[in-house]
Amino acid sequence: MSSVPVVEPRISAGLRTDTHPSDVADTFPVRAPTRPALFRGLASIRLVVLDVDDTIVLNEAVSFEIENGALDLVGRLPMSRATHRATWGMPLLEAMEYRSPGVDPEAFGIAFREVFFRYHAAGLVDVVPQQNLVAIDVLRGEGRQVMILTSRSAIEVEHLIVESAPLASRISATYHLDRTRHAKPDPRVFDELLADTGIDPADCLYVGDTPGDAAAANGAGIPFVACLESELRSREQFDGHQVAAYLATFPDIVGAVLRLERGRRAARRPADNGSVISNRVARSASAM
Repeated sequence: MSSVPVVEPRISAGLRTDTHPSDVADTFPVRAPTRPALFRGLASIRLVVLDVDDTIVLNEAVSFEIENGALDLVGRLPMSRATHRATWGMPLLEAMEYRSPGVDPEAFGIAFREVFFRYHAAGLVDVVPQQNLVAIDVLRGEGRQVMILTSRSAIEVEHLIVESAPLASRISATYHLDRTRHAKPDPRVFDELLADTGIDPADCLYVGDTPGDAAAANGAGIPFVACLESELRSREQFDGHQVAAYLATFPDIVGAVLRLERGRRAARRPADNGSVISNRVARSASAM
């Protein structure tokens, strides 16, 4: 949720040769290191898809305040923090059925926009940290596409991707509730994105923060990475889901992607060697 001005990282003349990409978020000013063009096509992870809330921005606490402010405007009692956290990650109006049963969704929506944009104008919500922007720059500099897939509606995300927003030039495409026929945790939420890009699900990553995010990605055949920066979730809550990596903070995605690619290459080698040996044996047998 943010068009809050964020100072973009300055470009230095270069990056120290001993700097690992996973350390870039702590090094300012920086530039995203790039691979030679020859090698970009060899990256096994071609597309990194990002959730918004509590992945690239930390919003649960301020969203709790905003939503209770909106409930107050429509004459409703405030919800508890426990209820808000238990339904965090659901589409807003769907979640409000649990947070304030019986609330008029149209009246709440109008009140929510009023309170939200008041907070937004004050720079209190949807602030994209500079280190997160740098991490996205690094991913793009390595030849990967970066997109957003969120449970937000178009109006809830539009200020994040307007031309003047820091994310605008960094994100190739944004998929929100008004652009997809399904919502998380339904795996079909990725149908439009996969059809538009033509990229194999195995060559993508989805970075999110909830078990519902994991279920959607797993069902679509997309490797899932769990971001635990908000500290609202623990690893145990992802039991039963396939998680390719856990991130303590969002910028850790840079190192996680590289490690996942190294693991994939290492896993392929024995099979490749075996096929070479099998071919040699076959040729020797035919010559006898």
